[in-house]
Amino acid sequence: MKYALKYVIDFIALAILYAFYFFKRWKSKGRDTLFFNTLMYVYLSFVVFFTLMPIIVKLPFIFNHPYTPMNMVPFVDVLSGRGDFLRQIVLNIIMTVPFGFLYPLSQGQKSGFFKTIFCCFLLSLGIELLQPLISGSRSSDITDLITNVIGGMIGYCFYIIFKPITNWISEQLTKNS
Repeated sequence: MKYALKYVIDFIALAILYAFYFFKRWKSKGRDTLFFNTLMYVYLSFVVFFTLMPIIVKLPFIFNHPYTPMNMVPFVDVLSGRGDFLRQIVLNIIMTVPFGFLYPLSQGQKSGFFKTIFCCFLLSLGIELLQPLISGSRSSDITDLITNVIGGMIGYCFYIIFKPITNWISEQLTKNS
């Protein structure tokens, strides 16, 4: 129970941020913007949950452990046959497929392939650099960065494939406003 409370604090902070800042901003731009941006916000909240949480209760202690630098040898676990490398690669790809799909939807027509992939790279880099800072038991790895970007690319391909459907959804949301 005590461990779960740490997560609840972070989720309450995310809910307050959404309710008092993002919801008002996005609602004023239309139902389609509110819908797609809210989906992106929920997705990013779950990414933070799986990669960084709990955060708030650990902030006072971020300098109480050594910072482990990023492993810069790509696919070292694969090459040496260590651990459950295949599972980690697949999960890292799956984790960012929604980013590649939702980012262009949340940005409207302002986001092409390269901007989406660059933002996916920045998201992944931020996570990888923060993980060992927030928790001394977490490490960062260049393989995670590479596989996350591959996931973003796959997600963007899904965005292109399903663009007629998402355009229709956007039109329906705009029409019903």
